[in-house]
Amino acid sequence: MSSPGEYYNSLPPITKAYGTLCFFTTVAKQLGLLSPAYIALLPELVIKQFQIWRLVTTFFYLGGFSINFGIRLLMIARYGVLLEKGPFERRTADFLWMMIFGSFTLLVLSVIPFFWTPFLGVSLVFMLLYLWSREFPNANISLYGLVTLKAFYLPWAMLALDVIFGSPIMPDLLGIIAGHLYYFLTVLHPLATGKNYLKTPKWVNRIVARYRIGGPVASVRQAGGVGAAGTGSGGAVGGGGAYSSARAPPESSNTAFRGRSYRLTD
Repeated sequence: MSSPGEYYNSLPPITKAYGTLCFFTTVAKQLGLLSPAYIALLPELVIKQFQIWRLVTTFFYLGGFSINFGIRLLMIARYGVLLEKGPFERRTADFLWMMIFGSFTLLVLSVIPFFWTPFLGVSLVFMLLYLWSREFPNANISLYGLVTLKAFYLPWAMLALDVIFGSPIMPDLLGIIAGHLYYFLTVLHPLATGKNYLKTPKWVNRIVARYRIGGPVASVRQAGGVGAAGTGSGGAVGGGGAYSSARAPPESSNTAFRGRSYRLTD
């Protein structure tokens, strides 16, 4: 059995960096060094007072120390790692681009008053869960040891639990929308038309190469005859951070985690 330090060092770079930022953001809040109101996504302050850091910090707050906070970190460690070490293995630039595109999509959706939420961390985590569920739809999941269901239905089951327990479902819903948009543009649309409009930009590849993030790009088998593998063009379907739907599912998860939302005053 590996030690906590060994486990942490074994995590893939993007997932490790994101989870670490979320953890220390909450630590700073608990120590009174940081107020959630200072990092929340408040459009009027972004526009009128040019507090542009809110466009980034909104993704790093998962709530105060609680069971729900721990569950959210476990979701990152579970589904983020499975994605980055599975479909995105040795394709760090594609995974980073997926995170960037997902974040941008969530920010755009938050401009709509109906969808606005002050913190988008849970939404980004839920997007990872949704994409994992689409990549491994036939994996069997035991939901709190009570119900066994296919991974494809897990995001919706977790959203339903939020409804039952009276938690806001908007962060979950936003994550599903962002995840499905990415999946549609990189998998479904390229398979139907042969065109991929969401290839990983060259500047993302340059960032990964310059700072030596992750391992070297590996050749990835084309799926459905669409797209091309190789540096700068992505890997599987569409060549821009998409997935191969022909992969075998991993071992079934023992437990499914549910991440609740939060209040601005947490």
